[in-house]
Amino acid sequence: MSSDLDAVLDAVGPRLRALRAQRSLTLGDVSAASGISVSTLSRLESGQRRPNLEILLPIARLYGVPLDDLVGAPPTGDPRVHLRPITHHGMTAIPLTRRPGGVQAYKMVLAGDARGTEPDPQVHEGYEWLYILDGSLRLVLGDNDFVLGPGEAAEFDTRTPHWFASADGKPVELISLFGQQGERMHVRARPKRS
Repeated sequence: MSSDLDAVLDAVGPRLRALRAQRSLTLGDVSAASGISVSTLSRLESGQRRPNLEILLPIARLYGVPLDDLVGAPPTGDPRVHLRPITHHGMTAIPLTRRPGGVQAYKMVLAGDARGTEPDPQVHEGYEWLYILDGSLRLVLGDNDFVLGPGEAAEFDTRTPHWFASADGKPVELISLFGQQGERMHVRARPKRS
């Protein structure tokens, strides 16, 4: 294990030198942009200094590459994401994001009778965006009552009383993006002109 680690760490210097050369930067340029001294960068690139996260993170950020690219991390094997569905009152939510904070994405499947037919609007902090994949979704939003079909989307502040369920008693599949208050989805209606 120790020899594997040494080999990975020994390869960091040449990678850093190659990245700097590809970007036509001097050690002084990298030092000014990263806050790491020229001598430290030189020793790192020549293999005279072992890399650590305190040094590699600002360099990865400066070059715009993942940290794994700097250290030549080995492949992790199975690339599949193993999602853990959450089922509650006939609704199954499958998290599609795994990072804390920011906008969270879920694929949701609502059983036809998951929430009954009598709306019980709720409010909470946040902002939600729904996109219907299959089925018909009934969305009660404030005093409005909508039915959304495949390909339709809705976006709303969750401080507005809201409730949704199957519109016709059949299962509904949808994507839900939920963010904290102030985080909103931005969907471009037409392509950006060049």
